[in-house]
Amino acid sequence: MGAYILRRLLLIIPTLLGIMIINFVLTQFVPGGPVEQVIAQMQGQGDVTAGFAGSGNDAGMDVPDNEEYIGARGLPPEFIAQLEQEFGFDKPPLERFLNMMWNYARLDFGESWFKKQEVTDLIIQAMPVSISLGLWSTLLAYLISIPMGIRKAVQDGSRFDSWTSTVVIVAYAIPGFLFAILLLVLFAGGSYLQIFPFRGLTSEQAVWDTLTWWEKVGDYFWHITLPVVASTISAFATLTLLTKNSFLDEIKKQYVITARAKGLSERQVLYGHVFRNAMLIVIAGFPAAFISIFFTGSIIIEKLFSLNGLGLLGFEAALQRDYPIVFGTLFIFGLIGLLVGILSDLMYVLVDPRIDFEKREG
Repeated sequence: MGAYILRRLLLIIPTLLGIMIINFVLTQFVPGGPVEQVIAQMQGQGDVTAGFAGSGNDAGMDVPDNEEYIGARGLPPEFIAQLEQEFGFDKPPLERFLNMMWNYARLDFGESWFKKQEVTDLIIQAMPVSISLGLWSTLLAYLISIPMGIRKAVQDGSRFDSWTSTVVIVAYAIPGFLFAILLLVLFAGGSYLQIFPFRGLTSEQAVWDTLTWWEKVGDYFWHITLPVVASTISAFATLTLLTKNSFLDEIKKQYVITARAKGLSERQVLYGHVFRNAMLIVIAGFPAAFISIFFTGSIIIEKLFSLNGLGLLGFEAALQRDYPIVFGTLFIFGLIGLLVGILSDLMYVLVDPRIDFEKREG
C-alpha cells in the first residue's frame, strides 16, 4: 500500500501542473481582463485605482482627477501601460506562468488585485463559512440518508418505501436556492415566523462578545440551521437512493442466502454481513462528498444568507478577473482535491481490508 500511495503522491505534481496550464491558457482568451475592468470602472465610477501602488498621480503621471476628462476623452496610453505593468501584463505569458508557479511552489499566492489583501488571508476569512456548510451538510445528509436507505431496502416495495421515494424525488427536484428562499419566507421573518436569524454565521460582534462559550455554540448553530438545511436537500436525496440500491444489490447475493440458511437472524445478516459490503461505496465516499460541498457550496445560498464563503469569493474574483484569487484558490483546491482522492482510497481499505490497490494495479 505504501508504494501505491507514493505513486499517487508523485502523480499529484504533473496533474496539478496540467490543471494550472489549461486554466492559464483559457484565461488568455477570455475578454475583459483586469485592465479592461479597471478602465470600465473608472469611466463609470471615477478613479478606483487609488489603491494601486504607483498608479495615477502617485506614479508621477499627469492624469486629471475629474470624471469629465475620464469619461469624455478616455485614458492616456501611458496610464494604460502603467496599469499593464501593475498587473504584470507587460511580460510574456510564459514568463508570467513560470513566475506564478514558482511562487505557488513556495506557497506564496500573492495579493488580490482589487481587494488589496493577501489571497491566503481572504481564503482563511472565508473558510469558517465553507467548512460550516460543508461539514454539517455532509453529516446531516449521512445521518438521515443511511438509516432511511437501509429501511427502504429492507422494506422494498412497501408503503414506507413508496412515500419516502416521493419525498426523495421532490427533494432532488427542488433547487437548493429555491428551498433556501422558502425557508427564509417561512422561518426567518419573511412572511410568517421569525425563528431563525436572516443573515450571518454568528450574531453581531457586540452581541457575540457578551455571550458565554455555550451561548456562542448555540448562537452559531442557530445561525447555520437554515443554510445547512438548504444545502443538504439534494445531497440527502442522492445519498438515500445510493444507500438503498447498494443494500438491495448485496441482499440478493449468494452469501446472504447462505447466512440465512445457517439460521442467523435477519438483524445479524443485515448488520453482520450486508452492512460492511453495502456501505463500502457510501462510507468511502465521505471525504469526496464533504470536499464537494465544501468547494461547490451554492453561491446563491451564501448570498441569500449573507455568508462570505469560498463560493462567493471565487465567483466575485472570476467576475472581476482577479487572477491572484482565481489561480490561488484553483491551486489550493486542486491540491486538496487530489489529496482527498488518495484519502478516499485509504477509506476503501479501512472499510474493507480485502481491497489491495497494489495487486489491482499489478
